[in-house]
Amino acid sequence: MKRDKYIDDLKDIKDLMNRSSKFISLSGWSGISIGIVALIAAFIAHFKIQKWYTLNSFDGLLNGAAIEALKIELLLIAGITLVISLVFGIIFTINKSKRINQKLWSKQSKSLLINLLIPLVIGGILCLLFIQKGNYGVVAPLTLLFYGLALINASSYTIGEIKSLGILNCILGLIGVYQIGIGVILWGIGFGVLHIIYGILMKIKHN
Repeated sequence: MKRDKYIDDLKDIKDLMNRSSKFISLSGWSGISIGIVALIAAFIAHFKIQKWYTLNSFDGLLNGAAIEALKIELLLIAGITLVISLVFGIIFTINKSKRINQKLWSKQSKSLLINLLIPLVIGGILCLLFIQKGNYGVVAPLTLLFYGLALINASSYTIGEIKSLGILNCILGLIGVYQIGIGVILWGIGFGVLHIIYGILMKIKHN
């Protein structure tokens, strides 16, 4: 009996240490919802790109106006996906913070956000530069790569599974840079499938 009590006490101490040093309010539902949204966005983007090639590349010529229209559509899809994902992520994170009684805005969450944003901002700027230069093929893989680096960079301030998710996204990003043309498919796998798997594992392990 005493041994069981000591084990329970150690678990409580470990839980308190995690709460004080890490932001643990990330929700499995956030990963699942973001993954579903990303899969839908990847499907729509793939459909738009295939439709563009069918209508504009049958004669081997590239229509500049059509490229610009496609670029705007893809950026719009990316923007809407980002907004919806952020909304879902914030809602589920707030709910979990309340449930486990952890402050949403704390030293730990600030550190997590800062370390997450640094690679994301740099990667976002780099992607915009490539878009401006007309190098569209590397944009999707670069978003995976820098998102993965952001997760790895922020993993010290939250649950450990984030680091594994980041490494897998980096691998997909590198594959996409090496093999131009499959970026949207890899994007769907990284932001879609992996997030859904991550969310399910989070719910099983941490709930």
